[in-house]
Amino acid sequence: MRRKNEDTLKFTIGSQLRLDWPSILLVIASLAAGALVYPHLPEQVPSHWNIYGEVDGYSSRLWGAYGIPLLSAGIYLLMLFMPLMDPRRDNYVKFKKTYQVLKLMIICFLTGLYVITVLAALGYNVSVDRLVPFGVSFMIVVIGNWMSKIRHNYFVGIKLPWTLSNEYVWQKTHRMAGPLWVAAGLAGMVGALIGGQAAAVLLFGGLIVAVVVPAVYSYLLYRTIRDK
Repeated sequence: MRRKNEDTLKFTIGSQLRLDWPSILLVIASLAAGALVYPHLPEQVPSHWNIYGEVDGYSSRLWGAYGIPLLSAGIYLLMLFMPLMDPRRDNYVKFKKTYQVLKLMIICFLTGLYVITVLAALGYNVSVDRLVPFGVSFMIVVIGNWMSKIRHNYFVGIKLPWTLSNEYVWQKTHRMAGPLWVAAGLAGMVGALIGGQAAAVLLFGGLIVAVVVPAVYSYLLYRTIRDK
């Protein structure tokens, strides 16, 4: 048993570090960029925009330079060690490539968000109301495309009482939800091209459908299996 745990530890840390070099490189590059741009940033850095692309929130120069890079580093480290804490950690071997893609997608999105924030702070005209919804939507498309490959676990995927308690319900729910997430992401990308309120409506409307429908489906499927 101890040997098996040691092998799992070696897989989740050692081999994944080798596979995750693009994510690690992006995190390091973001931290290095923070040190370079810090002296050039204003005292107040834009940190939030409304649906029309207007700034309605600011942060300090220090947070503007290092906040998102540190967040990226923290999320990467959390996802690196999560399999060790998961009672179903052996299943991560079955969707190793998918887990790697999910990590990279999140880091890429945060890096892109960081670039947008820094450019806006430096005075460049950035279409935040289009770029950010487009980035979120693209990430949703990628997640949906890989969703059916996520195996039964407690940290990644559609985690509901019915999916967690039954592996068959988990698999059927993720296979059904994948195309919905892709469709929601594509709708969000169309909205991002339009910009303004349409971006928010199509993005959040699609997400609501992509979240609620699989939840209801998984519950009904679980009830059907339980009542047999």
